[in-house]
Amino acid sequence: MDLTTCLKSLLLATHQYRDSRTAQHAAQLQKQLQEVSGLKCDHLLSSAQVLPSECVSGLVELAGNPNTSPDLKSSIISLLAGLASDDTSREILHSSYNLTSTLASVIHCHSSTPGEPLVLQCLQVLQKLTYNTRTFQSTNYINELISFLMTNIQAQNEAVVMPCLGLMANLCRDNPSVQNHIKSLDNVKQFYRTLINFLAHSSLTVVVFTLSILASLTLSEKVGDKLFDSKNIHQTFQLVFNIVVNGDGTLTRKYSVDLLVDLLKSPKIADYLTRYEHFSACVSQVLGLLRSKDPDSAAKVLELLLAMCSVSGLRSLLCDVVFRPAGPRLRAAGRRQGAGPDGGLVLVQWLGSPVEGAEPCSLRTLQLLGELLEESLEAEDGAESVLGFAEMLLPVLLGLLKDLDPEKGEAHLRKLCHRIAHVTNLLLILSSEDSTRSLVSSQVSAQLCLSQVESLLSCCHSNSPVSCPPPGSDNDLSQLCAEALLKTLELMSKLRQQVKDMETSFYRLLQDQRIVTPLSLALTSHHRERVQTGLALLFEATPLPDFPSLVLGESIAANNAYRQREAELSIKRVAVQDVPPLRTNAGFLDSSGSSRSVSGLVEKIQTGLELQEQLKDSHVSEIIDVYEQKLAAFTSKESRLQDLLEAKALALSQADRLIAQYRLQRAQAEAEARKLASLLKDAERRREDLQAELSSQVLEVERSRTDMEELLQHNARLQRDSEEHQVLKGAYNALLSRFNESERLLKELQAAHASLSKQTETLRRNHEALLQLQDRTASALEDREQLIKSLQSDIQKKNGDISGLSVELRSKEEQLEEKQQEKKELEETVDVLRKELNKTEQARKDASIKASSLELQRSQLEVRLKQKEEELNKHSAMIAMIHSLSSGKMKSDVNLSL
Repeated sequence: MDLTTCLKSLLLATHQYRDSRTAQHAAQLQKQLQEVSGLKCDHLLSSAQVLPSECVSGLVELAGNPNTSPDLKSSIISLLAGLASDDTSREILHSSYNLTSTLASVIHCHSSTPGEPLVLQCLQVLQKLTYNTRTFQSTNYINELISFLMTNIQAQNEAVVMPCLGLMANLCRDNPSVQNHIKSLDNVKQFYRTLINFLAHSSLTVVVFTLSILASLTLSEKVGDKLFDSKNIHQTFQLVFNIVVNGDGTLTRKYSVDLLVDLLKSPKIADYLTRYEHFSACVSQVLGLLRSKDPDSAAKVLELLLAMCSVSGLRSLLCDVVFRPAGPRLRAAGRRQGAGPDGGLVLVQWLGSPVEGAEPCSLRTLQLLGELLEESLEAEDGAESVLGFAEMLLPVLLGLLKDLDPEKGEAHLRKLCHRIAHVTNLLLILSSEDSTRSLVSSQVSAQLCLSQVESLLSCCHSNSPVSCPPPGSDNDLSQLCAEALLKTLELMSKLRQQVKDMETSFYRLLQDQRIVTPLSLALTSHHRERVQTGLALLFEATPLPDFPSLVLGESIAANNAYRQREAELSIKRVAVQDVPPLRTNAGFLDSSGSSRSVSGLVEKIQTGLELQEQLKDSHVSEIIDVYEQKLAAFTSKESRLQDLLEAKALALSQADRLIAQYRLQRAQAEAEARKLASLLKDAERRREDLQAELSSQVLEVERSRTDMEELLQHNARLQRDSEEHQVLKGAYNALLSRFNESERLLKELQAAHASLSKQTETLRRNHEALLQLQDRTASALEDREQLIKSLQSDIQKKNGDISGLSVELRSKEEQLEEKQQEKKELEETVDVLRKELNKTEQARKDASIKASSLELQRSQLEVRLKQKEEELNKHSAMIAMIHSLSSGKMKSDVNLSL
């Protein structure tokens, strides 16, 4: 069965089980779940189809229903976990279907039995679902989930402690609302002590999870200062690097890399890492992980290296490891630590790796190499250190520049535009120094850049029917094409003096009408680098004669109007969203209850003060301060609870609307299903009747088919005859008009023939005169040859006189001092000539600009010349026809052999 049929059966089984929870319906649903689980469902949710969306909505509803059996819940959760195969699907399940809240409610219902397989399965799926996804603390059942996790972590329940720690690490990472909620709990100190005890656990995965939670919760507090101080941080670095290199698997390596990235966000810990003595050796071992063919591990390693590049003190150390692996210092370190890989070579191998899913690794590698090369080239001797690496890197980079194919879809174009932008940026970095620029100019040709720009221009203008309207986001395909195009033009501008024909191609492209769209997008962008690149290109293009400045101005104005309209619409949307919701009765009840509790506390304070009048004033003031602090805390909690209650009430009203819409859709679907069932029965009856009629009509169809073929053949013959008649009729009319025109032309040609006969006679007389002149010239030539022979004899005599002139050469040496004075005068003349040469160079640039414009005019003239040649051929054919027509009538009068 195909996937669509299985999904329809699954949706039907889900509705049947929801309406009637019988054993038969449960078994049918279980069977359909197993069938769908056995099929390949990659990227099913990201396809935005209605059928998968309905199936997932029904399954999530059943999973969150307490009346659903645990076995059925387990099968549903297994299927949903299989659908979350990529980041997009996980985000859809988390945000659109609220699967996180559903699984948290399942765990809350079975919180009394944490060792149950269903709870463990929910924890594992939640850990997979919440990785790199922010879950707000106000989400349904998240507070209960956090309480469950903290309880089982403190109880050190070995059955669920590892998934609990992993899920807690996901919830706490980059999530201030969850962090503040955990810090406000009463048992947070005991929770910290339990986590610190887990640091001595035998499992590296548990240690990484624990360190990640502690880093998220305590990094900016006193507890974090003690945990990650200068005494412990080097041991922490060594532990984390060992886990990254020798981890239990991809999961452990993934969380350890995230931990290091989070630690590097702290300036103090980043400074500690710059002074870590084993940093180079650890980075060499981390680079060794890139030799594996696992794209997930490689992606995390590259993410770690990019995070290290964000720290200024670590970039130079990374450059030493990557670009100078053969130096004495690293060679000695390699003997101590073991033979490390050539980091630069390993990075280059990932640029064009054929491994499936390696595209993100390739893009991150390009970003990393850009950071490192920029750092190395800014150093004093950086260009010499990366020269050999650049020779190896350039052929690989040029192999990544491929022409765009719009037929392969928008995703393919987006990926290629990203790659072209990163590759061109890397070539620009290499072109910033003279030595590396010479390497780039020797391998980059003007034809390569020209074909790249042409493919990007065609992609940009085929992206939308009206010349690429302003996009709504930075990831829009037109923005990506424009960025790649402008970087390619910037590269051509840098290499135009070193590469043959690059300058002419560059100026020709700047005068192309299609360059207006990407240039206007760059000039109206909110990215500083794009605006600066666009301004630099505009400065180069403005003096050109054919630059479309008016079209550029109109495009910029259109972009600005579009952005202003979007801003106005967004302000209106924000104004609608900021309308405060109506307070519910529950909010009033909560507020009144809180006010009663506060008034009761005030009465207790007053009665306590009356009973303790005999105490000292200092004790009374201390008690008053304590209770004032408590009152302030209660007041802040009251306001916070009031805000949460209003948010819950708004969410409840939205949920009621969604439930009503869903019930309406379900009723419509059920009515449609009943209608389809009745239609199916009618169709079955009609099919039986038509089957009987079909057998009797088959013979008639066969007879009709033979008759129809004969009629079609006859009709085709008639049609051909009619077409030929029309063609001949049109040809006759055309020939008649041409005949009348030819008679007129014949009279003109007869007059021209008479004049040409006279010119022929004149040319014959001139020819005879030229023959006589040729004879006289031949005789003069013989006299010249005799003169040459006599001159050769004179030359031999002169050679004998040369020996006598050698004596005079010695006398000329005495005149050398005089020539020195003349040399000084010549040097001054050379300076003057150099100035004139600079003026000539400027004139050459102007001439190249004029050449580009003249080349455009030449192409236009060639088109016109072709048109004139076609017209001339037509006239020649007409003359030949006239000659053939008139030869029969005027054989004895006219001879038109032209």
